[in-house]
Amino acid sequence: MADPLPTHKKSAYAEIQWNGATLMIKPAGPHVGQKEAPILAAEIEPYLKAAGKGLRHLVVDLADVQFMSSMGLGTLINCRTAAHSAGASAVLVHVNKELKGLLAMMKIDKFFKLVDDDVALKALLTR
Repeated sequence: MADPLPTHKKSAYAEIQWNGATLMIKPAGPHVGQKEAPILAAEIEPYLKAAGKGLRHLVVDLADVQFMSSMGLGTLINCRTAAHSAGASAVLVHVNKELKGLLAMMKIDKFFKLVDDDVALKALLTR
């Protein structure tokens, strides 16, 4: 049997916190590009699989991210798809103006709940 996943993990690419119902991912930034996206995806995937149908919220904190390539956007979409399949909400928090513009231009913003701060995030997660 595999070892259980840690509830808190920090690497050079992301900080991950998991309590069974909420998976919080904070990419290290400032870029999520061709190099970072597959590594980030590989770090997140075991948590999404372990959470399964017990996942209620997937939260991606983009406070440290200034730039995201198409591969980074693809990683976000794949995470959202996994969360949606589990019946969970997908939330982006602390998204800067430029990334909000990119998400809107690509029409990806419609797939996520966007919240601006920790107060709004807490209210969303406690519903």
